[in-house]
Amino acid sequence: MLKNKSLYFIGFIFCTLGCAAPISELPATPPNFVIIFTDDLGYGDLGCFGNPLIKTPHLDQMAAEGQKWTQFYVADPVCTPSRAGLLTGRYPKRNGMTSNSRVVLFPDSPGGLPTGEVTIAEVLKQKDYATAAIGKWHLGHLPQYLPTNQGFDYYYGIPYSNDMDFVSGSPNYRKEADDPNFLASIKHYNVPLIENEQEIERPADQNTITKRYSEKAVQYIKDHKDGPFFLYLAHNLPHIPLFAHADFIGSSKRGLYGEVLQEIDDGIGQIIQTLEEEGLVENTIVVFTSDNGPWLSFGTHGGSAGPLRAGKGTNFEGGQRVPTIFWGPSYVKHAVIDEMGSTLDLMHTFATLAGVAIPSDRKMDSYDLSGLLKNGMGTSPRKEFFYWNRGELHAARKGPWKIHLKQREPVSYGNEVILDQPELYHVEFDISEKHEIAQHYPEKIKELLELCDVHQADMADALPDNLAGRIGE
Repeated sequence: MLKNKSLYFIGFIFCTLGCAAPISELPATPPNFVIIFTDDLGYGDLGCFGNPLIKTPHLDQMAAEGQKWTQFYVADPVCTPSRAGLLTGRYPKRNGMTSNSRVVLFPDSPGGLPTGEVTIAEVLKQKDYATAAIGKWHLGHLPQYLPTNQGFDYYYGIPYSNDMDFVSGSPNYRKEADDPNFLASIKHYNVPLIENEQEIERPADQNTITKRYSEKAVQYIKDHKDGPFFLYLAHNLPHIPLFAHADFIGSSKRGLYGEVLQEIDDGIGQIIQTLEEEGLVENTIVVFTSDNGPWLSFGTHGGSAGPLRAGKGTNFEGGQRVPTIFWGPSYVKHAVIDEMGSTLDLMHTFATLAGVAIPSDRKMDSYDLSGLLKNGMGTSPRKEFFYWNRGELHAARKGPWKIHLKQREPVSYGNEVILDQPELYHVEFDISEKHEIAQHYPEKIKELLELCDVHQADMADALPDNLAGRIGE
């Protein structure tokens, strides 16, 4: 069972946040799960999401065989809170992993994801899953907050963003990024590479880091082919500074950004090939998505949100609607899903498919999407989504209607935009949020404001020990 967690499971939970399939319908052997999580990837950066220049044949094939979700959201438009939402199935406001003062965790931050929180890895431990986190963590770099103390048996990666631990006197990437050919040096960033809880390299060789992450993921699958296993592969790219292996330099008409993505896609191809060679295809589900939208202030070194407005750090669709693919021949029926879903929902979905319970001693924000995965049609249990940013509720969506309460500037998202009154958009008719229509629907504004009030009142439920790890310290 779970170690050092104040968690009591009282059996499998039915129809609390979306109905779970009866355990009798589940396979005798629970499926393996692989989450591939990129950093700052835009909605318009993959071939299967419309990019004409970046070649992503393996992801395109996954979408062609599995499901492409077109209205899939992350819990927050920046790194730390987004990852906290994915792994816990809870809005980061509930566990202190969002703040207006620091926004994300830094190398001098004393906090991290509270140990009182329960991760997907810990939930799957009920069925004795082997668990590994490879790549960027960004939920606390101190030993007590590393993955090995959050339900993961193994960790290999960098503990925070790859632009941190900047070496004084090095070229300023933020000033050089207007040059599409500018290349940073790994010596400019003294980022550590950690295995389990030991630092094994500093600075991490970021020119080879994507290759090594993919190799570690492949080896982990081979070593745990008897399963079940949960692999969380969180690439620290295409977050700036951009780095790619020499084999991929010059491979993309989109420049260095395209080369970075093509290397990530190549590694995904290796993972799928390994699943095929090891006979695991029929019993594995792979999910690919991003932690937030593109970092637009870095010109060609940043990505594209495609038809969506703005990008990272904002609560426009470009900041939190992310390209998402589910793949798994035995579990995922091919379809394009235009229903709402979120990384918050991976907790409940995986629990259902594995035949285990989600936490029942705290409020959860996770819905079960397994029915849509299985049938490829129907309606999502997620009818609403709340856009949090810097510890404040900025926007909310119910059905196709979205209200903005607060905003950040689309590119320089550090700057707040003061709204005289709430803005309203129909994000299915108007995917780009170009046409503000509040004056035509005062009753809808009233309904959504009441929805926001109820939601904010529901946020005051953090566990007592969660305060110790809050991000704003």
